[in-house]
Amino acid sequence: MIRNYLKIAFRSLLRNKSYAFINAIGLAVGIAACLLLFLIVQFESSFDNFHTKKERIHQVVSEFHYGGISYGRGAPMPVPLALRTDYPQLEKVAGIAGTGAQINIYDAKTKSIEKKFKDEGGMFYAESEFFEIFDFPLLSGNPKTMLAEPYTAVLTQEMAEKLFGDWRSAIGKTFTRDNEKEPYRVTGVLKNIPKNTDFPLKVVLSYKNFLINNKGNADDWESVSGSWNCFILLPPQMSEKQFNALMPAFDKKHKTPEQRSRVRNFIRPLSESHYDSRFGNFAHHTISPEMIWVLEIIGAFLLLVACVNFINLATAQAVNRSKEVGVRKALGSNKAQLRGQFLGESALITVISVLLAILLAIIALPFLNTLLNYKLSLSFTDNPVLLLFLLIAAVVVIFLSGFYPAMVISGFNPILALKSKVTAKSIGGISLRRGLVVSQFVIAQFLIIATLVVVSQMNYFQTASMGFDKEAVIRVPVPNDSLDQVKFQSLKTQLQEQTGIKNVSIAFRLPADNNNWNSPFQYDHRPKDTDFSGFLNWADADYFKTFDLKFVAGKGYSPSDTVQGYVVNETMVKKLGAKSADEVLGKEINFWGGKMKAPIVGVIKDYHATSLHGAIPPLVIASNRNFFNTIGIKLEAKNMQSGLDAVEKIWTKFFPNYIYEYQFVDKNIENLYQQERQLSTLYQLFAGIAIFISCLGLYGLVSFMAVQRTKEVGIRKTLGASVGHIVYLFSKEFTILIGVAFLIAAPVGYYFMNDWLKQFEYKIDLGAGVFLMAIVGSIMIAWLTVSYQAIKAALVNPIKSLRSE
Repeated sequence: MIRNYLKIAFRSLLRNKSYAFINAIGLAVGIAACLLLFLIVQFESSFDNFHTKKERIHQVVSEFHYGGISYGRGAPMPVPLALRTDYPQLEKVAGIAGTGAQINIYDAKTKSIEKKFKDEGGMFYAESEFFEIFDFPLLSGNPKTMLAEPYTAVLTQEMAEKLFGDWRSAIGKTFTRDNEKEPYRVTGVLKNIPKNTDFPLKVVLSYKNFLINNKGNADDWESVSGSWNCFILLPPQMSEKQFNALMPAFDKKHKTPEQRSRVRNFIRPLSESHYDSRFGNFAHHTISPEMIWVLEIIGAFLLLVACVNFINLATAQAVNRSKEVGVRKALGSNKAQLRGQFLGESALITVISVLLAILLAIIALPFLNTLLNYKLSLSFTDNPVLLLFLLIAAVVVIFLSGFYPAMVISGFNPILALKSKVTAKSIGGISLRRGLVVSQFVIAQFLIIATLVVVSQMNYFQTASMGFDKEAVIRVPVPNDSLDQVKFQSLKTQLQEQTGIKNVSIAFRLPADNNNWNSPFQYDHRPKDTDFSGFLNWADADYFKTFDLKFVAGKGYSPSDTVQGYVVNETMVKKLGAKSADEVLGKEINFWGGKMKAPIVGVIKDYHATSLHGAIPPLVIASNRNFFNTIGIKLEAKNMQSGLDAVEKIWTKFFPNYIYEYQFVDKNIENLYQQERQLSTLYQLFAGIAIFISCLGLYGLVSFMAVQRTKEVGIRKTLGASVGHIVYLFSKEFTILIGVAFLIAAPVGYYFMNDWLKQFEYKIDLGAGVFLMAIVGSIMIAWLTVSYQAIKAALVNPIKSLRSE
């Protein structure tokens, strides 16, 4: 019987090719989009799930109280040792710190650099316990001992092959970092790290070297860097809540009352690391649970839109099959058999659609991977859950799209069917079809509104004034080890003499860098530190000229290697409680107990030292050559290439052992909004898919209406109706339905997108323009879809139309 159903279904599809094609394409696009979204959600939900002890792994994080509450994933440097000493019941404690450097491979005979590799992220210091807590698989090495000694290192297979050709030969080989003389010896090799982890390890160095290089912070319980992390493995019988109850006593033992009032430490589970942007992670990639939920909803909506198409077209097409049903009933077929037949047709179209969807997903996947920097693959052997997902999706589609049409068709009165008296009105369901069209365009218009808001916000980010000159400015990293500090001034002088270069400044960070350094300080000889942190930057005297920063009071400091004066911004003046910028001039700022003490010599207009996500921070700038690590170079627009060539030539002369690289500041600013840009593209993609599927269904319905109303169109034309009137006749109903859809989509879109915009300090106004564009765009697209078939029907000779009846 099933074979017979399929045979009849296949013949039916061949007889109704256009109907079958529209349904198959609509379903295929919907299922493909749903499949891609499933891959994204599956990937984002799988981060670090391969660690067998994941539920017991926790991270020590920080809560800061400086005139407000903020959070960071870092912990004070003494924390790992103190936890290990104070709480022996903890199974494991491990410190890990992010770092970066150039790797050099020396030739054993000539003692010169044979190979050099620029660090592209993925370099860390870690204690041996780190590899006992986490399950990063080893190809070679003992996790308990391989980082126990200073100047030892573990590489991933990929990095070992890059440095030494074959990972097996890497064990025992050595390399150096930057200008360090002592080499690191490779003691272990890891399997390549999967993409779905928040620990993008490539090179892991002994944590003992980190402690050697940072002796000044070894006992500092208040300084916290996001690069300094501590992870613990709780015993099975201890919960996160139980251990956090011990942390106040831990803080009290190691911190002064003042330190405790400003920085509080606690633990949070590893399972939250990927989903909480307040803390972030080493991969600098988080996604909120709400965003995952949104992706799931969009996938379900797109599948629903495709099913709605099927239901609408199938019920509309039922009229054309009334005689067939009448004959079958007259020959003894019961309702169950007829339902089985039409569900079989739905199943056949769905199977064809699933196969097409897989093909479409394979074609689209490389684009998606490039867009999101993923490594997703459509492998059913490596990811058998995909087969289960497609099976469930197919069953859902067959049921949703096939059940109602099968019920309608099997319920025809055989006598009316044989007399050809079954019409679209007589079978009912017109209200349902209209409702389904409305639901399609509610989803499509919501996605259009969301897309317009995200795109508008991105345009705002790209065009808003940052308050400094970012055009034709490049940033060039420079080695920051002490041996090369003496070269800085000579390097700067030679750069300034070159054609194509207008200004040069050397600093710790340039505007819009995401390298934040915050610290409280004493102001105007007051006994206590401020209740907020100053946003610190170290820059030479030409920094203000290079970036065209405007002074509102005082002036810049004189050229100096050490702190002789501070320049602050307008936000800092307000935070200090001063009534005017002039009021703070000459007042002393004292960082770190007198180590960095100098008067305020100038106040500059506020500019965005970080991205537009957050408010402008209270900024403090001073000169301190010990922290310089970046050159900012303003190029002449007319001689930009000659300027770039001159920079590379001079930089290479000063630092021959280092790899030269540069980046335009405006490009760096673009990178600050990478996540929003990806979101914008995703919304555009899936809004386009929703519109395409909806219009495909609209086209099919109008085609059916044109056939059903052939006689009516002929009579109207005979009575003098114009082509425009006929087009209006077809378009009017759908325009009303789209208007109804808009009345539902607009408030929903306003609510969700207004909530999304709240995360930004600087944002667009969610005015009527976005919604007007959505409704006008939807109507125009619908009119274009409807007009083709309407004009085609209107141009048919009325005599021919009347004869056809």
